[in-house]
Amino acid sequence: MLNKHEQMTTEALMDVFQQDGYVRVDPLFGSAEMSRINDALDRFLHEGVSKMPPEQVYREDPADPSSIKQLQKLFDHDPVFRELMFEGPVRKVAEAVLGEPVRPINMQFFNKPPGIGKPTPPHQDGYFFHLDRPSAVTGWLALEDVDDETGCIHYVRGSHKAAGYRPHDLTGVLGFSQGMTDFGTSNDKAETVAMPARAGTLLMHHAKTIHWAGANRSASRSRRALGFIYYADQVRVDEAAKAAYQAKLDRRLRDDGRI
Repeated sequence: MLNKHEQMTTEALMDVFQQDGYVRVDPLFGSAEMSRINDALDRFLHEGVSKMPPEQVYREDPADPSSIKQLQKLFDHDPVFRELMFEGPVRKVAEAVLGEPVRPINMQFFNKPPGIGKPTPPHQDGYFFHLDRPSAVTGWLALEDVDDETGCIHYVRGSHKAAGYRPHDLTGVLGFSQGMTDFGTSNDKAETVAMPARAGTLLMHHAKTIHWAGANRSASRSRRALGFIYYADQVRVDEAAKAAYQAKLDRRLRDDGRI
């Protein structure tokens, strides 16, 4: 449950989310909590990645162990991340904006290493979820300050209101296997909002909200974040379609030597 102070903001959060397709909580975590989270992540990157299934570890350069781009299902591998995913305030924000209980689905580490972090193509997360209705959100927690140079997120405001999903096709981008094929309309450009963020800021968007991020053009700064995917409790997944999609993706990544 939200505490008394948080309950005062629930209606405002939901209103912004319904109107724009995303919300910003700046900050969600203070410096002490961010130090705890970053320390846990540094420890896990040093000790835990080698124990993960290879299909859950994506690297920009397969030959460079330090070039980690994404890690999947972090809550399965570390109690700090499990507590953060299941019991932390990110879940409360998800329930506030959707207006219903949620269930945790995935917790990811996102990075764009300095100089080699590639752009994230425009896409809608719900396209990959295979849900019977798009009542789902993705949270994005900045672990360090993020700006245009390091590849901040951009949203298309109000794009979640359109019927269905825009067409997607293969991108060749590791971790974002499909992207929108018709992105760049006049409305896309007019409604684009850049979202630079301080460490501790949470962004959360609807499953249908169009978003993307630039490359990391910095020679020295990384762009680290945690992702949180929650589905509304009552939505259902087409498990056969999801499994077939994931198996096809894993095969292609292995064939290409990406995992």
